Amino acid sequence: MLYFIVNKNSGSGKGADAWRKVQNVLRDRNIRYRAFCTEHEGHAYTLAGTICENGDPDICLIVVGGDGTANEVINGITHFDRVRFGMIPTGSGNDFARGLQMKGDPAELLIQILQCAERGPQAARPIDLGEVSLPGMDTPRRFAISAGAGLDAIVCKKALHSRLKKVLNHLHLGKLTYLFLTVHSLFSMKTADAAVCFDKDIQVSRRKAICFAIMNFGAEGGGVPMAPHASATDGRLSVCSIFGIPKWRAFLSLPLLVTARHSKIRGFSVTDCRECRIKLKEKMIIHTDGEYCGKADRLHVACLPGLLRVLL
Repeated sequence: MLYFIVNKNSGSGKGADAWRKVQNVLRDRNIRYRAFCTEHEGHAYTLAGTICENGDPDICLIVVGGDGTANEVINGITHFDRVRFGMIPTGSGNDFARGLQMKGDPAELLIQILQCAERGPQAARPIDLGEVSLPGMDTPRRFAISAGAGLDAIVCKKALHSRLKKVLNHLHLGKLTYLFLTVHSLFSMKTADAAVCFDKDIQVSRRKAICFAIMNFGAEGGGVPMAPHASATDGRLSVCSIFGIPKWRAFLSLPLLVTARHSKIRGFSVTDCRECRIKLKEKMIIHTDGEYCGKADRLHVACLPGLLRVLL
């Protein structure tokens, strides 16, 4: 059975337009489906859980929305063995779709999803997810694109309710939101010394850390390639650390970062691992797929290999 979770407000209204195009294809092909529209923050999480608990042994769950809606759904899924996941991106960043090299308008993407679904469960592509655990958090938070502490998390939190983002979305320049907020946040944030352990045996210190971007895909924040060689199918995460340099030097390095030429310059490090533990001297803001998770001085991040089966 096809199930749709639709965020009509994503991309400042692009979600509603995309959903109309999707419905036209479904009607023209006489395809049965059930659709649920989100009404508030967190609703997609609840809807995904309800769909998963209805007893259907083969759920094709398709999100029409942005990366934040997809993150809520991925965290709401309770039976990954019974779910095949599809995505029709309508957000401002669309890093999930970029990471999977999805191309086409909503109607074209839906047709691709339908064709994959018709080929059976074996045709779905398994990809890794990540999982973040924080002190006091009852349930770990899963992510598909990235998690982070520090600068990228601050930017994500600001972007969630940014008037600038809404304006730039209307101008089809939503990706610039993250760049403007990054520059603004860099000079006002506090750095923190950190101890990091990769895969239980590699321990390093990171003095005056600006951010830790834990990547499943190569890019976040509307296409910023924090870990250009990261793969969502290798059973590993890529941790991009920015540390030990003055903020002005980090600012001057931004052109190298956005053009994926940062991995070998001073103050930047990318490490692949199956899991990592980060202990901070000061609490930092944490995000998963751009969604605010709170502030913490400790986090444990692990890869969940091949957990999500994607209709491509």
